[in-house]
Amino acid sequence: MFGPGIVGLQQTTNYRVVLPFYIYASVSFLAGTLLLFLRTDIANDHYFYPPTLAITHIMALGWGTMIILGASHQLLPVLIEGKLYSNRLAFMTFGFTCLGIPLLVFGFYIFRTGWIMQLGALLVNLGVLLYVSNVFLSAFKSEKRNVHAWFIITASLWLLATTTFGLLLVINFDHTIFPKESLAYLSVHAHLGLVGWFLLLVIGVGSRLIPMFLISKYTNEKALWTIYGLVNAGLIVFILARMVNRSLEFLAIIPMLTGIVLFGHHCFKAYAVRIRKAVDEQMKASLLSIIHMLLPFVVLIMSLWVLPSGGQPNLVLLYGFSILFGWITAIILGMTFKTLPFIVWNKVYHKKAYTGKAPLPKDLFSEKMYHYMLMAYILGFGVFVIGIILLNQWLLKIGAAALLMTAILYVLNTTKILIHKPRKI
Repeated sequence: MFGPGIVGLQQTTNYRVVLPFYIYASVSFLAGTLLLFLRTDIANDHYFYPPTLAITHIMALGWGTMIILGASHQLLPVLIEGKLYSNRLAFMTFGFTCLGIPLLVFGFYIFRTGWIMQLGALLVNLGVLLYVSNVFLSAFKSEKRNVHAWFIITASLWLLATTTFGLLLVINFDHTIFPKESLAYLSVHAHLGLVGWFLLLVIGVGSRLIPMFLISKYTNEKALWTIYGLVNAGLIVFILARMVNRSLEFLAIIPMLTGIVLFGHHCFKAYAVRIRKAVDEQMKASLLSIIHMLLPFVVLIMSLWVLPSGGQPNLVLLYGFSILFGWITAIILGMTFKTLPFIVWNKVYHKKAYTGKAPLPKDLFSEKMYHYMLMAYILGFGVFVIGIILLNQWLLKIGAAALLMTAILYVLNTTKILIHKPRKI
């Protein structure tokens, strides 16, 4: 979901490294929304329901993580003002993860806890380990490491913690590793990924890209370091609370929520002093994702204190849906069409970049199709949320159908970018 800007960020990773991740992510988004449409009955079942686990991992790994892995390979060199340590490691990361994710998802869907699920989790871990190695070797080879780079570095460690813990939980199904069953540790595993990986990286990179695409000179490294500390501290406290004393969870939620509010303020300040007054729909989707960030916290607070008895089990589904299909998907929908067109444009027209004879990156995709995609997304997300709250299958089907249409339009538009042929100029 992240990548370089148009000006001053030409020194990036080879497009051959990056594009496979975007392609894989788009297919995963289509698969995830299709499965959601076919299995809207998940709203009536426990969150540890096999189809729910399958959809969750398609969206978290195949959609969100794969596109972030690809884009961060491109953005990290920009942040450190250096080069990616190894293209080969990046290709190997893609190879292991692209094989591991479908095995893991299939294992969850049929819920066979044997070798299929374990092999999938192992392959994903190998891919993530190579990615983390590449990040560290790239970052520490360069002397230029700003706060945004540290967000990526730290998020990559949390990602490795997430997948490693996930592998242990998968093994724990058949061979006792932990004192309790795997379900007891599911929330820890989920928040390692949602907060440590997704939230940290979205904030760290979004705080750089959103001002840049708004053409805003606003920056506040002190505030970003504060956010960095709050989110990490909140996650550590949350893990300890879940493992030791759950009554202390509020001590974790406060710093994480404060960090998100400060991030929203950072983006608002960048918006307020922007040079480019007109805001395109891609940026509107990205800004919408920031608002989406608040919904999971509202749901979490309700589940912990307002309805602690579990009288509303669908709150857990609403919590996960609001994250994976909410702010994560929204920012991807926005940033894909700011970054992918430039990647392909730079590949095709880099020799004509400053001659004024090349089309603009935004000319590589259909803005009309993007508009319809965004409308379908807003409709689908809103209706599905209401469907979860009311446990209404008709609303769930309508919402899921709109989200499926979102994915179809996303795939069609990204394909249009990817197959773009150079124009005669």
